[in-house]
Amino acid sequence: MSIRFAAPPPTQNDVDDHSVSSGSDSEDYAEEDNNFEDWVSDQAEIRPCQSLFEDRSFPTAAGALAFDKASHGFDLDAASTKLKLDLHGRIRLINFIRKHKPTPKDIGNLTGVESFFSSDEYLIPVVEDDPLLQLPSDDWSDDEDSPSGATSSSPPSDLSSALKRIQILEQKLSQAQKDMIDYRTLVTQKLDISNIIEIINEQGPSTSQAIRDDDSHYFQSYGYNDIHAVMIQDKVRTSTYASFILTNPILFRDAIVLDVGCGTGILSLFAAKSGAKHVYAVDASDIAEKAEKIVQENGLEGVITVIRGKVEEITLPDEVTHVDIIISEWMGYALLYESMLDSVLHARDRFLRPDGGVMAPSQCRIMLALCEGSEILKDRVGFWGDVYGFDLSVMAHEAYDEAIVDVVGPDSVVSEPYLLKDLHLKSITSRQLDFSSPFTLTSTSSMRTKIHALVLYFDTFFTTTSEPVPPEVPVRLIKDGDVTLAEVWPVGGKPPPKRRASLGANLKQKEDQRVTSFSTGPTSQPTHWKQTIFLLRDPILAEEGTVVSGMFYCKKSEGNSRELDVEIHYSVRKSAESTSVGDMVVQIYKVR
Repeated sequence: MSIRFAAPPPTQNDVDDHSVSSGSDSEDYAEEDNNFEDWVSDQAEIRPCQSLFEDRSFPTAAGALAFDKASHGFDLDAASTKLKLDLHGRIRLINFIRKHKPTPKDIGNLTGVESFFSSDEYLIPVVEDDPLLQLPSDDWSDDEDSPSGATSSSPPSDLSSALKRIQILEQKLSQAQKDMIDYRTLVTQKLDISNIIEIINEQGPSTSQAIRDDDSHYFQSYGYNDIHAVMIQDKVRTSTYASFILTNPILFRDAIVLDVGCGTGILSLFAAKSGAKHVYAVDASDIAEKAEKIVQENGLEGVITVIRGKVEEITLPDEVTHVDIIISEWMGYALLYESMLDSVLHARDRFLRPDGGVMAPSQCRIMLALCEGSEILKDRVGFWGDVYGFDLSVMAHEAYDEAIVDVVGPDSVVSEPYLLKDLHLKSITSRQLDFSSPFTLTSTSSMRTKIHALVLYFDTFFTTTSEPVPPEVPVRLIKDGDVTLAEVWPVGGKPPPKRRASLGANLKQKEDQRVTSFSTGPTSQPTHWKQTIFLLRDPILAEEGTVVSGMFYCKKSEGNSRELDVEIHYSVRKSAESTSVGDMVVQIYKVR
């Protein structure tokens, strides 16, 4: 990100020497640092400004604010006054809105004590050269201090009133000047621009060492056998992929297939068995060498080509430019942990045939629910209170700062799930993977209970067209003991059962309507993804009808792009009809 300054950032001496004029003599301004004059001159330029709530641009910042007020009922100055924001608070609010895209109603529920109002992260502009960050607010008005009868919109009636107004405006102008200088200095320090320039200009191997590589450990971890054994032995996962691939031979017959992050190559083997013309299996870890040997052991080296490398960097052999199907098992904890979906979307944009290409899976839904969670609390927090007679409870502090990956029983879920994010793999972009979503969860508990956590999981869908699955189509819940592989998997050396073939065009129509799916939720058989649990520092005392509502924010971690930062804002009311709402609670978590 580049930040545009009207003049070089001031030195500490510039700030210390800055004086506040108390008179009206224009000669006082001759001694002021010319940085602010440059800044004022810069603002005289008419620069386009984007709305806070829509992807629309206006010729001026004032025009953008007027549009937001007329179309969305949001008045930035009024909101800043209500929340008693200073310049830095106002800047944080603007950047918060630009970054997380809350609704005006969500902003109306803010109290001014939310964590982002004290975070330096939100002092760094989200939109480069954002005119809103340099636009003076209505508190430049001198109404409060002006003499009786004088207002900011009417001219002063006498010389005394005029001089007093000039004095007030000079004081506020000087304070605004100082605030802007302080802000520019702070942004410069946070971005450490001089250090960035040194890194860019530096030559030799030290440049690569200065930039964190989030991939090295990630790909190295997939070189070991154990992680692949866990995934293949996950019957819900593996059998669903097998079922989709092997029961849709019309889709795979003579198709060119790309397997992104192939691992052992199990999905590539399924695709070859289903009649694929050729499969390109790509993986950047050492497991690619074993995958190649597996392909040879199964006599499929003429159909499957293993490519060692990152899908962002490889080219397909045989002058192949497009594929018919992309298959990948990219999902991580909380769905988006590991950020492998970015690579899959990159492969889609580079290689997938634009007219009728299929993504497998085609859709994922992130779900959130209330969780009683007393067993998780006991296991992760309570037991530290007495360890062989010693109090080790300090070890439990991080339990509230980091998401817990574990299995919760179906009986511990005390609300219907809420859809936080619906990802359509054919159209979603990497930018949309950082998201915010409002949520409303209503307790279904028949008795008063303490809710200790929120639980997150995801549902995954496969279709032969990659078209979105209608909301009314339920996900398949696999119960313990269900036969999941009998239709497609040879058992004990016996061939799989024959499926009676249909004739004519109806077969294609029937295949196109097929939806294959699985859930990682508490009501389905546990998977290796388990569920992601967010423990609440203060449990919610709830009964049937209690409503928990708020905002869920999720983004890639700045320290490691394969980890997630989650921020949950919520408040509680006794029922949907209740107008009394509890305090807004904010908790921040790491998913890693």
